[in-house]
Amino acid sequence: MDVNGTVAESFEPVRVAFARNFEALGDRGAALAVYRHGRKVVDLWAGTKDVDGTGPWQHGTAQVVRSATKGVAAAVLLLLRQRGELDLDAPVAEYWPEFKARGKERVLVRHVLDHRAGLPVIDRPLTPEEALDPQRGPEAVAAQAPVWEPGTDHGYHALTYGWMLDELVRRVTGIGAGEWIAREISGPLGAEFWLGLPQAEEAAGRAGRVGRVEAPEPTGALRARPRRSVTEAYQDPDSLTRRAFAAITPFPDQNEPAYRASALPATNGIATADGLARIYAALIGEVDGVRLFDPATVELARAEESSGPDRVLVVNTRFGLGYMLHGSASPFLGPGSFGHPGRGGSLGFADPETGIALGYVTNGFRKTVTADPRAQALVRAVRSAL
Repeated sequence: MDVNGTVAESFEPVRVAFARNFEALGDRGAALAVYRHGRKVVDLWAGTKDVDGTGPWQHGTAQVVRSATKGVAAAVLLLLRQRGELDLDAPVAEYWPEFKARGKERVLVRHVLDHRAGLPVIDRPLTPEEALDPQRGPEAVAAQAPVWEPGTDHGYHALTYGWMLDELVRRVTGIGAGEWIAREISGPLGAEFWLGLPQAEEAAGRAGRVGRVEAPEPTGALRARPRRSVTEAYQDPDSLTRRAFAAITPFPDQNEPAYRASALPATNGIATADGLARIYAALIGEVDGVRLFDPATVELARAEESSGPDRVLVVNTRFGLGYMLHGSASPFLGPGSFGHPGRGGSLGFADPETGIALGYVTNGFRKTVTADPRAQALVRAVRSAL
C-alpha cells in the first residue's frame, strides 16, 4: 500500500501504524491528520475513495464520519453558552416549550449533552424520509416519555441526541446546527466539515470529492441474555441498545445525495481528516488566528458528567458535555483527552496537555461502536511519537 502525505520529524511511527492498518487491519481507504499546538504534524492518506475499490483516495477526500459528528455538534451548544446565549442548567423546555410533555419538565440542557436525558429511544421509529425532515425528529422526541428519570442515569443517545441538539440550536439562534457550524466554525477555520453537504460539493465536477462508505452489517434476530457486550445487546430487538440505534428504520443509504445534504447532528457529518483535526485543534488552541473554546470552556467540555455502566452501550462509558472522555470504552491519548468516535471507525479528539488534535476518517465499516482497532493503533503511535 502506497501511503501519501507527510509526517513531521519524530512522527514516523504514525506513518508505520497507518500503513499497517491497510496491511493487517483491513483498511481500504482512509486519511489521518494530527495537529500539535495548532500546527499540522501528520497528513496521510491511502487506499481508494470508495469502499468498493473505485478511485484513489486523494488529499481532500471526505467521508461520512457518523457519530464523530457529535463532538463538532456539541461545540455549538458550548459556544452558545460561552457567548451567554444558552444556560446549560436551564430546562430544555425553557427554550423549547413543546418538549416538556410526558414528564420531561426536569430535563436540563446539560442532560442532552451528557446522555442523561432518559430519551435514547422513540416508541415509533422514523422512516428515512421522516428522519431527513428537520421537524419530524424533534417532534418525535418531544412526544416521547423518558425511559428513566432524567438526570439519574446515563445511556448513549445514539440518534435522539442530534434531534434534541438541533432543535435547541434552532430555538436559540433561528438556524439549524448545520448552518451554524458552517457560519461560525467551519467557515472561519477553513475546515472541511459539513453538516448538510452543500450542493456545490455534490454537483457534477466535484462529485468525486466525497467517497462512498460501506453500509453497516445487517443484524440478525438472535436474542442474547445476559448481555455481556454491546454487540450482543444490539442483537436483542427489545434492548435499549437495539432500539436506540433503530430510531430510524431502515437506516438511510449514507451514500445518497439526499442523506448527505440533510443535517443530522448525531450521525451524518461529512469531513476530511484535516477538517476534523483542525476543528479539535481550534477547540484547545489557536489555529491560523482562530480559537473556538476559551480555557474555561475546554475544562467544561472535559469535566466528567456521566460515568459507569451505560444503559445503551452496556460497557462502562465516560462523558463530559457532548464528548466522550478517555476511558476503557474509548481510549484517547490521555486522562485529559476529549472527543468522539464514529461507529465504524472515524475518530476526532483533542488532548490539551500535549496540544494534540487528531482526525481519522475511513470508508470501511466495523462493528465497533467506540474503540475501533484501527483508530486505536494510530492513537498508540501518536503517543509513542511524543
